[in-house]
Amino acid sequence: MSKILIFAGTTEGRKLSEHLCERGIEHTVCVATEYGEIVLQENPFAHVHMGRMDSEGMRSFFAEQKCKLIVDATHPYAAIVTENIKQAVYAFNEACAVTDNQADSSISENIEYVRLKRDTDISADYDNIRYFEDNEACVKALNNTDGNILLTTGSKELSVYCKTSDIRERLYVRVLPGLESISLCMHNDITGKHILALQGPFSTQLNEALIDQYDIRCLVTKKSGAAGGFIEKIAAAKNKNIPVYIVGQSVQDDGMSFEAVCEYIDSKYNKLRIMLAGIGMGNDACMTKAVSDAIESADIILGASRMIEKYSAKIDKKPYYLAEQIIPYLYEICADTEKISNVLILFSGDTGFYSGSRKLYLAIKNEISEGKLNADVSILPGISSVSYMAAAVGETYNDAYICSIHGVKLSNITSRISHHAKTFMLMSGVRDVNMLGNLLSSDEMYGLQKCSVTVGYQLSYPDENISQLSPQECTKLKREGLYICMIKNPNPVAKNVTPQLSDAAFIREKVPMTKEEIRHVSICKLHLKSDSVLYDVGSGTGSIAVEAASLSDDMEVYAIEQKENAVQLITQNKEKHGLENIHVINAKAPDGMDILPVPTHAFIGGSSGNLKEIIEALKAKNPHIRIVINAISIETICEIKEIMSAYDVKNEDIVQLQVSRSKQIGHYHLMQAENPVWICSFEF
Repeated sequence: MSKILIFAGTTEGRKLSEHLCERGIEHTVCVATEYGEIVLQENPFAHVHMGRMDSEGMRSFFAEQKCKLIVDATHPYAAIVTENIKQAVYAFNEACAVTDNQADSSISENIEYVRLKRDTDISADYDNIRYFEDNEACVKALNNTDGNILLTTGSKELSVYCKTSDIRERLYVRVLPGLESISLCMHNDITGKHILALQGPFSTQLNEALIDQYDIRCLVTKKSGAAGGFIEKIAAAKNKNIPVYIVGQSVQDDGMSFEAVCEYIDSKYNKLRIMLAGIGMGNDACMTKAVSDAIESADIILGASRMIEKYSAKIDKKPYYLAEQIIPYLYEICADTEKISNVLILFSGDTGFYSGSRKLYLAIKNEISEGKLNADVSILPGISSVSYMAAAVGETYNDAYICSIHGVKLSNITSRISHHAKTFMLMSGVRDVNMLGNLLSSDEMYGLQKCSVTVGYQLSYPDENISQLSPQECTKLKREGLYICMIKNPNPVAKNVTPQLSDAAFIREKVPMTKEEIRHVSICKLHLKSDSVLYDVGSGTGSIAVEAASLSDDMEVYAIEQKENAVQLITQNKEKHGLENIHVINAKAPDGMDILPVPTHAFIGGSSGNLKEIIEALKAKNPHIRIVINAISIETICEIKEIMSAYDVKNEDIVQLQVSRSKQIGHYHLMQAENPVWICSFEF
C-alpha cells in the first residue's frame, strides 16, 4: 500500500514518478489506459494501477491504499477527471470526520490533495495563430480552409472533427500508440496512413518532417505547455509558414509547479531508505532481479569487501558489515538525504538463512523506533547455498536437517546427523570439512562411518566443484574456499523425546547420583524447552546434566560441582554420551555462576548449606527462572519452605516420591525401598 498516489496522464506525472523512484519513495501511479502503463518504467518503488475510475471508485481506492497524499498530474484539459479526484478526496475526508476513527478502520485520517500545474503560460512568437474557445469553434473555422490538417489535440475529441467527410478526409491525426487511441480513430473512420501513432513530446525537426511528409497546410493543437511540446510545434509551423489553430486558450491550471511538488514531497517523505539484500552465492547470474535493481539504484553500498568489490555505487561504498560500523555511518549520511536516498547493505546467500542481516536489521529498527534515525529499513532475500546445492544434485531440502558451522560453534554434530537421513551443513572452510570427516569416521556411538558426504565447493563460481566423498576422504581435502556439505545417513535413529537413561548408563564410582526414577520425574518437573539454558547445581555424577542435554542438541547445560572427583566423573559421562552441550564448572555454588549465561531453568541436587544464597543468585540472574530442588532431609525441606515463604513464588509444587525396586533372592523377588525424596518445583 502506498501513501502517495499520482494520477498521471502527462509528462510531468511520469517525471514525478521517476523523481520519487530515485528518492526511494514508494508510490502508486494511476493511468487510464494500458499505454499509460507501458510508458512508465518498471521500478520496485512505483506500483501502477490501470483503468478509469469514477469518483466513488477513487474514494474506495484511496481507502484500500491508505493514501496520505494525492497528486493530480492529469492533463489541464482533463477537467472532468480533476473534478472527480477533488470530489473523491472531499468525500473521503468527510467520511473521516464522521467516523472519527471508530468502526471503519479503512478510513483513518484526511488525505491531502495537490495539483501539479503544467506550465502553459508560454507566449507564441508567431503571427499566424488563431485561438478558439472549444473544438466546435475550431471545426467551424477549418471548414473554410483547404489542404491537409495535422490534428494534435488527442483522440478523445476526435468525433467532433470527423462529423463531416470534408474535414475527416483531410485529417492526419497524431495520437498515442495505445489500443484505446487507435480504436477511437477506427471508430471515427480514420484509418491507414492518416493515423500517426507516436509518443511525444516531439522536436521541432520531427514536427517539420511530418508537415513535409503529409503536406500539412494547418496545424491544430492545444496550449499544452513546454512539457507537452507546444513550443516545438509552433516553431515548426512558423518555419514551414502554415497557420496554427489553438483550442482552449482560456484554460487556467491552478496548482504547484513540478519543482514545487518535488520539493514538497521530498520534505515530507524523503527518508533514508536502507535495504539489506542477499546476493546469493556470488555469481550475478544467480542474483534475483530485485537485488540487481537495488544495486543499480544504490547511492551507498555497504558490506564485506568480498561482497561489494565488483559493484559500483552512485556516491560511495564502504566495507562495513557490523552494526557498530554501520549505524554511526548512517547517522553521518542521514543529514544529506537531498543527495543520498538509497543505502544498500549486501550479505552473502539468503538474508533469512544463517545471515548476519537479522541482527543488523533489529539494530537499525531500534534506532528508527527510538527516533534517532529518520529512515525505513527493508530486506530483500537471495538464493541460499542450500537451495543451489539441492538443485545441483537433484535433492530436496524440505525433508532435510539444516545447520551451520560457518563462523559459529555447533555442539553435538554427530548426534544431530544421527537423527536425520539427510543433513545440509554450511562450512567456514576446508578445515570444517576435515573436522566433519574426522567426526564421522571416528564415530562409534551412531555408526556414522557409513555416511556419504556430497561436498559443494565454490558454488556458482567458475571453479565450482561438487563431489561425493566418504568421511575418510573428507579428512584429506586441502583446497581452501567456500564449502557446503550434504550428509546422507543410511541408518538414522529417532530421537528420544522423554528421559530414558538407566542408572547403568552412567559412570558412578562412589559419587552420589540422582536415581533413575527421581531423575526422570525431576527433569519432567523442570518443563525444559529445546533451547533452554539449565544450571545443574551440585551435579555429582552429572546424571541430570547428561539426561537433560541428551533431550535437545540446542539446549545448553552447565554442570556446577565443587568436588574434583565428581568433576572428573561428569566429564567422563559427558564424553561417554558424546554431549558437547554440557559445560562442566568446577565451583561451589553460587560461586562461578556470575560469569555464566542467563539460565532459564535450574536443578539443585546439592547445595552444601548454601541453598538460600544459590536461589538468590539464580533469581538475580533471571527473575522468572524455574527451579526444581531434590531434598532428602527434613532440615532441607524446612529451608525450602522458608525460602518459598520469603519470595513471591508461582506454580509451587512439592511431591514426595519413594521408589521400591525388585531384588531377586533365590527364587523370590522382593521389593527393596529407596530413600524417599522430596521434589520441590516453583518459579518466580
